[in-house]
Amino acid sequence: MSSERALTAFAGFMVLLSVALTVWVHPNFVWFTVFIGANLFQQSFTGFCPATIVLRKVFGFKTEKELATGITE
Repeated sequence: MSSERALTAFAGFMVLLSVALTVWVHPNFVWFTVFIGANLFQQSFTGFCPATIVLRKVFGFKTEKELATGITE
């Protein structure tokens, strides 16, 4: 799995988690959903997402380009 796909899966999971927390724990968890959406929005313009750094450095995910070209580090 590439870091881009892992990021998409992680973002989807976090949105679902935040909605569940909003419904079953406290309505103010809706701000967690807003934060996730704002982070995704800014990432679409800047290309920067802290979660991607964690996915790559800690968990060893490679980008689509690295997987396609066989680059190893």
